[in-house]
Amino acid sequence: MTSPDDDYRIRPDPLDPRLTERVTGVDQTGQAIETRVTVERALTIFLNSQEIVTAMTINDYPEYLALGYLLNQHMLLPDDVVTGVDYDEELALVVVRTKRKTNYEKKLKKKVQTSGCAQGTVFGDLMEALENVTLPKAELRTSWLYALTHKINTTPSLYLEAGAIHGCVLAHEDKPLVYMEDVGRHNAVDKIAGWMFRHGVPAHDKIFYTTGRLTSEMVIKTVRMGIPILVSRSGFTAWGVELAQGKSHASRPHARQAFRRARGRGAHRVRSGPQIRRGGKRQTQAQSRGA
Repeated sequence: MTSPDDDYRIRPDPLDPRLTERVTGVDQTGQAIETRVTVERALTIFLNSQEIVTAMTINDYPEYLALGYLLNQHMLLPDDVVTGVDYDEELALVVVRTKRKTNYEKKLKKKVQTSGCAQGTVFGDLMEALENVTLPKAELRTSWLYALTHKINTTPSLYLEAGAIHGCVLAHEDKPLVYMEDVGRHNAVDKIAGWMFRHGVPAHDKIFYTTGRLTSEMVIKTVRMGIPILVSRSGFTAWGVELAQGKSHASRPHARQAFRRARGRGAHRVRSGPQIRRGGKRQTQAQSRGA
């Protein structure tokens, strides 16, 4: 869904009848109410003839979700030739077909359940895929964060309509380009990754904005996508910060030098290095978390 008077290529469609349904209940005063809730569905992803995973999703962009998931799990490579992406609504499955023969039987045994909502999963060798990642230098302005936050918060969305959902936005400077929502933030990330891959969108000048917390999985996937700036309006986990700063033994030196983080309330930003700046004052991470 797009509008001619903004920069969105894709934006939420809260009026899509497939994505919500009305339920009845009682409120805190005991009065009967009717409200709208988000609908989640199972979607099984295949890579060629191999079943990879079944994800719980709102299923608005199954093709992008499948492509992005496989890319971020390092099962689909950036230079792979995709010969087809076939979605069967009745069977609730999507098949990604590649020219390259694939077999990930061993990889599928090395699952790690992450802290992502709806039980995100990464595979044990994913960190190895970050070894040769070099993120570009990138500019981030506080004025862009103010503008992005305002535009995103005032965009009609499933969150505003029904709640119980996460949102992620791909942006360029202060312009939001693709706004994806899903019951798990990792799904929203993957849909954006799939859209970028499908349309050949470069990542070097982009900003990734999420309404949820920055977990290790979020940082890993953003680095895998080649996006140099990751913004959250919520908060971050300790390992997410360590990966972004390159303090973790699991991180890689190229990513640690180039990656910048910013919490997206517009009041402050995180630059390379362990300090957080808020209102012109330097703070430690602990002080910032306690603020």
